[in-house]
Amino acid sequence: MSASPKLRTVEKYKPPYPLNDFPKRFALDLGKEVVYLIISRGDTARLEGEDWEEIFARLVGAQWKPSNVGLDDIVLEQTAWGAKTVKTRRPSAVSKVRLISGRNSPVYSFGDKEISECDPNELGEKILSIWNERVASIRKLYKHVRTVVLIKSDDLLELAAFEFETIIYPHDRYWWQWNNRNNLEGLDTSSNNHLFTWQPHGSQFTIIENVPQNRLAIKIKKPPQLERDSILKSINFDESWVEIL
Repeated sequence: MSASPKLRTVEKYKPPYPLNDFPKRFALDLGKEVVYLIISRGDTARLEGEDWEEIFARLVGAQWKPSNVGLDDIVLEQTAWGAKTVKTRRPSAVSKVRLISGRNSPVYSFGDKEISECDPNELGEKILSIWNERVASIRKLYKHVRTVVLIKSDDLLELAAFEFETIIYPHDRYWWQWNNRNNLEGLDTSSNNHLFTWQPHGSQFTIIENVPQNRLAIKIKKPPQLERDSILKSINFDESWVEIL
């Protein structure tokens, strides 16, 4: 058979940048965002999921549009991202992270009642199928679907970031068992590596992801803490701004 002909009407869409190869100023701009966060919020500064979504969207020039599915909270043309944050002591040294990836309820999705009496492999297949259906529905809308992860220290002075393709997991490549905490674990059939955890109480589904060696990692010098009065003075605060009703 001859090779497939080129079609002028078919144009392959390229993502805004190669996977896990962030734009040139991304690391510096991320540091600036976090410095501003620490200065404006002081010792109580936190960088949670929605903060990270909004910051990442701004840094790559995308639109931040929080969604119920959580896989396309950030959109740039035909590329969509879900965003996750993970806290650890040494973000630059961690090799695996646990990513909370939604609530997969067989009771809601399949009408199951007695979870404890289900065969673990049958139950695991249903749980995985809920995830796969979510991913498939988003992939119908976008050419590229990614997850971007921020690993952060408690004080936000050390950060790591990486991306991976958000994929569908074929159910026949995994087997399932109950652990000592009565949570369901999914393991790779070829390596027996633990990849998924599902908690019956709350239906929380967790995916264990390897951190690539070429992840981005940065350290930030702790910025000076600004006094409240100094900040108000810098913006020329006037008492007339406050109207007592």
